[in-house]
Amino acid sequence: MKYGGAHRVKGVSGLSQISIDLKPNRSVSDVFINQKMDLTELSKYIEKKKKEDDKVTYFHAFLTAIAKTVYNRPKLNYFIANRHIYEHDKVVLSFVAKVSFDDRSEEMMVMIPIEKNDTIFTIGDKIRQKVDGFRRKKTGQVDKKGANSAIDFFGKLPNFIRVPLVGVLKWTDKKGILPASLAEDNLYYSTMIVSNLGSIGCGAIHHNITDFGNSSSLLTMGEIKDEEVIIDGKKEIRKMCEWGMNFDERIADGYYFAKSADLLQYYLENPNELEKPVGEKLNLAEIR
Repeated sequence: MKYGGAHRVKGVSGLSQISIDLKPNRSVSDVFINQKMDLTELSKYIEKKKKEDDKVTYFHAFLTAIAKTVYNRPKLNYFIANRHIYEHDKVVLSFVAKVSFDDRSEEMMVMIPIEKNDTIFTIGDKIRQKVDGFRRKKTGQVDKKGANSAIDFFGKLPNFIRVPLVGVLKWTDKKGILPASLAEDNLYYSTMIVSNLGSIGCGAIHHNITDFGNSSSLLTMGEIKDEEVIIDGKKEIRKMCEWGMNFDERIADGYYFAKSADLLQYYLENPNELEKPVGEKLNLAEIR
């Protein structure tokens, strides 16, 4: 079975294959890591960039740090379909954005392809081009394409038509033959789904991953808060942010996920690294 935009991983261990056979569905194979990230240095970096008139935000930094982590930890770009392991040909991060900040506003799925030579500045530009484009338009006049347009169409159909039709789409997804137009701007067809809940004053949550599509991980970030922590025996006030990370446990083991979380923290603690190409390899032995 071939999957567009991905290639099959060879040399899978027997233990990995058996774990897939025992738990063939992604929705019952997700593990959750809850970790507080120290954003003190990142906060200083963001403030510095504001004074330099660089339009850098926390979300730009988050996506860049995640992308750099994925490029250094390639198993995070894996997914499982029909009991085989595949790797996405590209790194694509996705999220949901509201057209405007009110309860009735529409939500749009956004996908950001990340190239090896991207930095926090080019990633920020990509996000602005995607999001600001439809936020400048009035609700109801949004130019929807791909999955965003299809959802409106299918969602308005009566049950007796919609339910079997969605069943057919789920079958084509499972077989890897979902029409390309329905995978466009479809966050379930990405490396990782990201949700910055801190922007709406919410904490990080445990959000399940789904069987539909080929995204094997989902990350949420909560509010950034001042917290008292102990460093070298001394109390300090640090900028802390809770992260909730869901992974399909069949693509890697717990040690791999834990080290990936450590690498993510390293990038957030060393924000100047975000100005380097995301595809740049790091000596992981130097990371705690």
